[in-house]
Amino acid sequence: MPDPAPHARPEVLAWKRFCQRIEAMGERLLADDFPNAPADTSEGIAHLADQVSCWLGWSLAHSDTTAPFFHRSNDLATQWGGPNQDNAYHHARIDAGRRYRVRGKMHSCEHFVMTMRVGFMHMKEWGTKKAISSVDLGLRPGDDFEILLGGDGSAPGWHAIPPDVTTLSLREYYVDWKPQEPAVFTIECLDEIPTPPRLDGARVAAGLDHALEQVERSMVGWNEYLATHRAKGRDNVFAPQQTVAKGLSDARYAFLFWDLAPDEVLLIETDVPKARYWGLQLATLGWFEQVDPIHRITSINQHQAIPSADGRVRFVLAHTDPGVPNWLDTGDHREGLLTYRWFWPESDPTPTARVLPLAEIADALPGDTPRVDAAARRAEIAARKAHLAWRFRT
Repeated sequence: MPDPAPHARPEVLAWKRFCQRIEAMGERLLADDFPNAPADTSEGIAHLADQVSCWLGWSLAHSDTTAPFFHRSNDLATQWGGPNQDNAYHHARIDAGRRYRVRGKMHSCEHFVMTMRVGFMHMKEWGTKKAISSVDLGLRPGDDFEILLGGDGSAPGWHAIPPDVTTLSLREYYVDWKPQEPAVFTIECLDEIPTPPRLDGARVAAGLDHALEQVERSMVGWNEYLATHRAKGRDNVFAPQQTVAKGLSDARYAFLFWDLAPDEVLLIETDVPKARYWGLQLATLGWFEQVDPIHRITSINQHQAIPSADGRVRFVLAHTDPGVPNWLDTGDHREGLLTYRWFWPESDPTPTARVLPLAEIADALPGDTPRVDAAARRAEIAARKAHLAWRFRT
């Protein structure tokens, strides 16, 4: 017998709600508290569409903790919260009361961190409860691995899942950007699970509502996060180092918001931190995405940076190629965020920055600074593209 009120079904109502509020979010991006120059709005609408794709996939296709699969997000595929260009990110839904096995092969991945967490940073409830590092496990590039999760952790080789954990997150690190096979990760639930019933309207509605909350909180929350941090300091000056209170405990950050006229550059000088990993990266305002990581050099890590003879490292943030090493390309953004990351540190760096006319940058650098011509720059970008093609291959 036909349903006399199909328009009142929970999944239909949830879908209407989702579409209406996403439309409203598109209008919300035009408000003064978001970047709203024409190019900014273009990026903002593209970012909103990206968030819709990301969170619909996470909330509907990756909601089953009894049959989890890793969801690629927060990298080249979908971005929020200033993802690290040296990482590939994967997330899977898990249940603290179940048992799981993660297996795979390192291939060219230098190391990874697996964290058990509650939600994501832009949500009301979030936080990292436990971290497992490939370094602590003694894994190296090329190694096979098996990691067992669940129980109380007393059984040999098992890692307990803390209460309230909902998500298993992976950060894969690629510091030496070579065109080589990336790591492979699989996850499976080891518990005996009865076949679930057919999908119903209540589950679809719950997934749509969860996706909607993720989209709205990501769009508004990260914009507010950037504006708040920028208001605390001065443009073109490094803020004091910080940690993320409920994030990875071994992570250190220093923010610098830049604002450069077309003929200005920012000269950044730093000592080299003693850390397992460090690098500088650029992100957009409002959307907190990577500035074009494919066609431009917008990140430089410890393996890519070229130090001066005095042991310090100098970076030049500029709108046009200054013809020197360690150029960070603004991607035609007058304003943006530069993040200095150094993780698992034994010492902290003391970076400085100063604004100079583009014409004076050569004189401001040490005399032994080499020149980088157009052909060498094209080769540098081509090498990055070749690596990314492998890291994000299907």
